[in-house]
Amino acid sequence: MFYHVKELQYRAKPERPDPLFAKQLQEILGGQFGEISVALQYLFQGWSVRGNGKYKDLLMDTGAEELAHIEMLATMIARLLDGAPVGDLEDAAKDPVIGAILGGMNPQHAIVSGLGAMPADSVGNRWTADYIIASGNLLADFRSNLNAESQGRLQAVRLYEATNDRGVKDMLSWLIARDTMHQNQWIAAIKELEAKENVVVPSTFPRELEKREVAYTLFNYSRGNESASGRWAQGTSMDGLGTFNYVENPVPFAKKPVLKPAPPYIHDTLPAVLRENSGMLPPSTE
Repeated sequence: MFYHVKELQYRAKPERPDPLFAKQLQEILGGQFGEISVALQYLFQGWSVRGNGKYKDLLMDTGAEELAHIEMLATMIARLLDGAPVGDLEDAAKDPVIGAILGGMNPQHAIVSGLGAMPADSVGNRWTADYIIASGNLLADFRSNLNAESQGRLQAVRLYEATNDRGVKDMLSWLIARDTMHQNQWIAAIKELEAKENVVVPSTFPRELEKREVAYTLFNYSRGNESASGRWAQGTSMDGLGTFNYVENPVPFAKKPVLKPAPPYIHDTLPAVLRENSGMLPPSTE
């Protein structure tokens, strides 16, 4: 059960309107790594946990908090759009400052959302559920969560550097700090699960069913061999079950494939046409 507390988790009030920055803030609201994405990612992961316990609670706690961050950003965007010039472009352009703002703001903030936030990124792409990952495997999902928080914090920091508005910076500073916590919590959860399951996902697949002879081999498919100097090319593997090795000049393990022609009713290009120097003549017009 969810319920709404009317107070914001943290302040979301700019010093002054800024429709252009409102457009930029849409990225960390409705972009691939925005708050809508992480909120629904964590909630769906939590709802998929078959049983209760600390991992489910961690997911539900964090997903619920991310809903609060959506509300903070939506409020900030609406306030940045206060007084936005939405009238005649020619009249607005008579004032260079207003004209510049109008020329850069997202017109959908005026036309579609009525000076409110939208479930979209900074260039207008609508948010999509394709952004979220919820596989049912907690170790795989927590690694995805760490990536999402890493990318989200990076984008929030870039936005922090892009504004001089102390109110916006204040809110972003809060979100950046919460992303610090969330990265740390996912790292802690990942390490705990790795200690229980080992590092390769899924841990339940029988190792004897995989081609163990190439399970710890780095194939060199680049010019030069600089990659050979990395930890991934020598020593005990990270799961402790093998030894890394490096193949500088990989060779094919299989012959060149030869596919059978498709049946006539598929109407693929005829095999004779695909052969070089087939000598086929164009169809007669007689």
